[in-house]
Formats: sequence, structure tokens, C-alpha cells
Amino acid sequence: MERRHFMSAAALAPTLSTLAGSTAAATAAPGRPGQERAHQLRLLKQMAEPVLGLMSRGELKQKFALELSPTWDGRDRGVAYLECFGRLISGIAPWLALPDDDTNEGRLRQRLRQEALQSYVHAVDPRSPDYLTWKGHGQALVDSAYFTNALMRAPAALWEPLDATTKARIVAEIKGLRRIEVPYINWLLFAAMNEAWLLSIGEEHDPMRMNGAIRKINEWYVGDGWIRDGQDFHFDYYGSYVMHPMLLEILEVLAARKAPFWNAKPEELLAQARRRAQRYAEHLERLIGPEGSYPPVGRSLTYRTAVFQPLALLAWRKQLPASLPEGQVRAALHAVHTAIWDGPSNFTKGGFLTIGFRGPQPALGDWYSNNGSMYIAAAGLLALGLPASDSYWTAPAQDWTQKKAFGGAPFPKDYPVAY
Repeated sequence: MERRHFMSAAALAPTLSTLAGSTAAATAAPGRPGQERAHQLRLLKQMAEPVLGLMSRGELKQKFALELSPTWDGRDRGVAYLECFGRLISGIAPWLALPDDDTNEGRLRQRLRQEALQSYVHAVDPRSPDYLTWKGHGQALVDSAYFTNALMRAPAALWEPLDATTKARIVAEIKGLRRIEVPYINWLLFAAMNEAWLLSIGEEHDPMRMNGAIRKINEWYVGDGWIRDGQDFHFDYYGSYVMHPMLLEILEVLAARKAPFWNAKPEELLAQARRRAQRYAEHLERLIGPEGSYPPVGRSLTYRTAVFQPLALLAWRKQLPASLPEGQVRAALHAVHTAIWDGPSNFTKGGFLTIGFRGPQPALGDWYSNNGSMYIAAAGLLALGLPASDSYWTAPAQDWTQKKAFGGAPFPKDYPVAY
């Protein structure tokens, strides 16, 4: 299929190109040099500009038009704004942490970084119209973890420049969330992420909230890279949204700080978690069809390309398994991003994400879904934290597994791995 030509990364056109009236064709063409990064940069810009522009001025609650799932459970709508900001900033934090330069991309980054910092100020200032909903519904615990995860991913860019009052307010709000009783599901990692962030900045923290979560997640490990979310196994993408990325990043803090852990060394647990995440990433890559499609299975499908957070995270960390060359992962993720984001009406006329998988599909929303929830899709953009000169962006594109398989080309067989 011929796609419209994308401008260079420096151009940063304000909107994504659209497909010519149909879904992706049978096979996706690899991008030309720089095309994949330019496409993701435009997507980042389209996601981030409306949200950070408004929140930096204290106008997000006033002008962010809420969309709720048809099955909304009636909780306080105010949780949507913390979801929106926390999830967005977590995904774009690595890119915001790149050094400044005098390119169009660099100037955009400087502006969005300043807006992000001002948004953090509004988020915890009780006098601000955009003071977020930290009290009340337990959903605040969930999205506080993305809020702090961004500060862990980009401390020099997002934490250190904040004024002392804002820092103290953030710490107080995060510690205040300990009042929430944590159910024995993926929420354990949200509580643990907040404590890991507190540890990372030298604050008083609760080791039990970290260590208990790590032990429980390891108990839920099914094998071959897959983790249960609670007592029962669900075939869905929560391994991507929460389990693997948060477990890895919590253990990175514990290992770096040489924190005590009962009957185990954090660095050994980290190495194990990384191997398991790499195996899970191998499965994710094999799920990508020749045209960039992937199976629409499980809950929270409206999170779109957050499904591929582990691949993007490992790419950013330069920790992809040897079986997944950078050029292959980049080409596969470009195919996915094109298949999803070049669909019609993923964004409203006001510039905000819609509830949907490919375009507006509100019926796909779960009982906890609102359009703020959708900004977890930014997690698929983590590899933008690597500069354009990095080998991830410059390595020759390679066909991914299904493209090889359905093209009749040799491709590696797959066997289970035990660790």
C-alpha cells in the first residue's frame, strides 16, 4: 500500500496523516530513514500539546471535554484529569529528558517540558483550578503511580527543576494515598511504584508496600513471560500496561539503592524480571501482523498502542533481547502505530483522545474508562527517549516475524522458556 509521504522529524507537522479511506493493506511497507521517528513525534505532539497547554495555564478541567464509557460506574468524574496528565507524562517523560538543541524538535521539547513543569505545579496546588483529585475514589492511587513513574523516568527534567513548595506538596499527596486499601491485583504495583519513587528521592518510604508487591507478582508468574493479574489468569495486555514495566522499574530502584529484601537480592530479582519481560516482548512482537494489526483480546483495548510498552521500554533501555534486532522492532512498532493512529477520528475536534481502539468506539470502553484513561497510549512512545542519532532509529529496517512468515521467508521457530 502506498502511504502519503511523511515530513522529516524536524518538520513536526501538527497532525497525523490519514489512510486513504481504508484499513491497512495486506503488508505494511517499512518506513524510510527517519520516517518512523517523525510519525511518532507527530503523534506525541498531537497527544501532548492540548493537554499540557491547558494544564500549564490551569485550564484543563475547564476545557477538557470529558467522555465517559457507556458503562461508567458513577465514580467521581474528577479522576479523569489525573488519569489524563499522569498517563501522558509517564509516556513522554524520556523524550522530555533529552538534551536541548536548536532544532524544531528541540524547541518543541523545551516548550512542552516547561508546560509539564507548570502542570506539576497546578496538580498539587489546592488554590489552582487544576488541582487534581487526590482524595476520594481509590482510582487516584492508580494514576498517581504514572505521575511518579514519570518523575522516576526523567528526574533531572521533571523533578529537580520544581520549586521546594511543589516538591513538598507532591510528596505529601503521594504519602496521603497510603490510606487506600490495595486490592490483590495489579494495584499492588501502583502502591509499590509510589514507594519506589519516594525511595529514589531519599524520602521516607514503606518497604512493605514494595517488597510485598514484588513477592506477590512473582507468585503470579505463570511461565514463558506471562504473569497473572490476581489469582486467575486473564489473556489480556495487563502484562504490558502494568505488570512487566512497573515491576522492572521498581526493582531498578531497589537494586540501585541496594535496598534490603527478604531472602533475595534485588539485583537478582531485577535480572530475573528483565529476562521475563524480554520473553514477553518476544511474544508481543510475534503478535504483530504483516500489516501492523494485533489481536484485539482482553479488557482495556481502548489503551491502543500501550500494548507495546514493554517493547518500547526495553528499546529505550537498550535491553531488547538478542532475538529482536532494533531495526526489526522499530519497523514492527511503526507498522502498529500506522495501523492504529492513521485511522479516522482517534482525536476529537478539540484535539483530545477518543474512547476507542481505532477511531471512536465508545462501546469498547470498560466501566472504569474515560477519555483521560486513553492517554496511557503514550507509553508506546517511550523509544522517543532515544535521540535521532541512536542506532535504534538509524539501524536498517527489518521485517518482523509475521511479515517474514506470511511472506514465505525464513523466520525463527519459537519454544517456551523457563525462568
